[in-house]
Amino acid sequence: MTDFLAAEDRALLQRHGLDSFEALWARQLDAVDEPNTSGGGWSSVFRLELEGQGYYLKRQSNYLTRTLSHPFGEPSFSREFRNISRYRQLGIPALQAVFYGQRKVNGEVRAVLLTRALDGWDDLDSLLQRWPTLTAAQRTTILKACGQLARRLHGMHQVHGCFYPKHIFLQASDSGYQAQLIDLEKTRPLLFGQRDRIKDLEPLLRRASIWSHDDVRQLLSVYLDQPLDSALVDSWMTRLTIRRSHKEAR
Repeated sequence: MTDFLAAEDRALLQRHGLDSFEALWARQLDAVDEPNTSGGGWSSVFRLELEGQGYYLKRQSNYLTRTLSHPFGEPSFSREFRNISRYRQLGIPALQAVFYGQRKVNGEVRAVLLTRALDGWDDLDSLLQRWPTLTAAQRTTILKACGQLARRLHGMHQVHGCFYPKHIFLQASDSGYQAQLIDLEKTRPLLFGQRDRIKDLEPLLRRASIWSHDDVRQLLSVYLDQPLDSALVDSWMTRLTIRRSHKEAR
């Protein structure tokens, strides 16, 4: 695979000698959390600052995901990078890749993924913790942004697979809030219509337990592009409630 380097960031990385796999692999940085380990491999995330621009540098070694198309495994970052690229092509708002590359060194499979940090954005999880202090207008625009994001995602026939509050990032603007997604590793095509859509949405609503019945209706009204009091919103409310009850009963 040829290394990917975003044109918008090329000059900045070149100025710091970080426009190659080898340089990004060798850069000494402090990890933002404990490395993930699996099957003798590891995966770690680092924060990188260059001239006021923030990035997240991910490195992994022998941290492989096995699928039908890759029975012997491939770096999990490879799949994530493909999904980031697909989202960009489809116009689904999501994090942006700056660099991707992988190498095999003495039998060790290494991968590097560099993405732009979402500085100035808040994850939905943190906004939910402040939900009682937000104005009615703020709540409405957040729900609208989340509903529009989900509608775009599923309208492009993609299932996120981890559609959780911590993976939805929002930024206030003059017209309300913008929303985008991170953590695209589990994304897959939407194959089973409403069943897939319900399955993708339900974890968000279960984790956003502070949302009232009316809040959820607002989100679904935007998602379905239907009036608040429509029968279709009623139907989706019922199906989501049933799935949530089954999940919580386990």
